[in-house]
Amino acid sequence: MRHYYTVHTVWLAIMGLTIWIYLAGESGVSGVPLMLFLFVTTMIKGSLIIREFMGLKGVSLLWRVIMYGWLWTVCFAIAVVYVISL
Repeated sequence: MRHYYTVHTVWLAIMGLTIWIYLAGESGVSGVPLMLFLFVTTMIKGSLIIREFMGLKGVSLLWRVIMYGWLWTVCFAIAVVYVISL
């Protein structure tokens, strides 16, 4: 399989998303739009970390389901608590 990116590229993408969400928070935007943006960014960053830095792109389906399932469960639980608190 040929890779068109390196770990450094993934790291730069994660850092870019982190700066982007920080600037969105500092701009004074609040409420549901910011939270949706935050969750999408978190899911992208988490998926990149699981795939590239934890080395789970070549392992069995069980390990990928466990790790991605954990990521989705935590983000979904936080979203539910946020919506309930409105």
